[in-house]
Amino acid sequence: MKTPMRHGVAVFLVVTMCTSLLFVYNTSYNNTSRDQNEVDRRQNEQPPKTNVKAQTPQISALQGYSSIIDHKPLKIHCNSCALVTSSGHLTGGGRGDEIDRTECVIRMNDAPTRGFRRDVGQRTSLRVVAHSSMQRVLRSRQELLNVSQDTVFIFWGPSNYMRRDGKGLVYNNLRLMNQVLPRLRVYIISRQKMLQFDELFKRETGKDRKISNSWLSTGWFTMSIALELCDRINVYGMVPPEFCREPAHNSVPYHYYEPSGPDECTMYISHERGRRGSHHRFITEKRVFANWARTFDIHFYQPDWSPKEIPANRTATPVPSGSTVAGHT
Repeated sequence: MKTPMRHGVAVFLVVTMCTSLLFVYNTSYNNTSRDQNEVDRRQNEQPPKTNVKAQTPQISALQGYSSIIDHKPLKIHCNSCALVTSSGHLTGGGRGDEIDRTECVIRMNDAPTRGFRRDVGQRTSLRVVAHSSMQRVLRSRQELLNVSQDTVFIFWGPSNYMRRDGKGLVYNNLRLMNQVLPRLRVYIISRQKMLQFDELFKRETGKDRKISNSWLSTGWFTMSIALELCDRINVYGMVPPEFCREPAHNSVPYHYYEPSGPDECTMYISHERGRRGSHHRFITEKRVFANWARTFDIHFYQPDWSPKEIPANRTATPVPSGSTVAGHT
């Protein structure tokens, strides 16, 4: 009696185990099928992959600036720029980190950063250099040239110095410099572009540069160039045009890196009043810059100031059509 009962229990257990295994298998198979079907459905819903690469925005060439080596035009654009002057007003301002955080940093002539980082920063994207400052730049080549492989240099000067026929003194020296340091990005301003800068000055001020015995300053070229390549310009160290006529204005050196050099306002006023020889019209140029700031996205820091409001019965002088600045967008 016990044997058949045990046999029956064993058969019952075997059947139960097989049924359980079959159930588990079917469940697993069904889940796997559902999962595979879900994967197939999702893959079918996804858009087909393409091999088209994202296109980078095209940067337009800036006419009038050509490479010293291959004569190709300059291509550069910045959403925001820090235009750092060489003024003694920068000393003690502590704006260095703020300047370095800007997308593009523009400097002038041989203005150094080593030893002045806290106030003027250390990055340089573009350096605009006068022909008269070339030798000083070469003397400071360890700082200004050897470690500036990513910096764009734009040199300006009289057309006879920039001739490409072997008689242009500055051009020849720049060619030699670029051959020694082939990675440097060196550009010069064409004769036609220089004439456009002269015409712009005349239209904005009503003064003929040559008749008034004036030389445009490096600041004039730098601000005009910045308007071509920058959407927003933050200018550091430039005073308002009426600053030097204020009785209680601060006395600072003309250059922050020459603390014992001439007083800035003394330099500005003597050049503005000069009639014999060639002079820079610093204060006249600053009136133009203040006027441009009413139209374009230009801001002044260290000292911080904004252009004065124009009286209701007057309007801002419009930027002349066809000029270098008029092409700014």
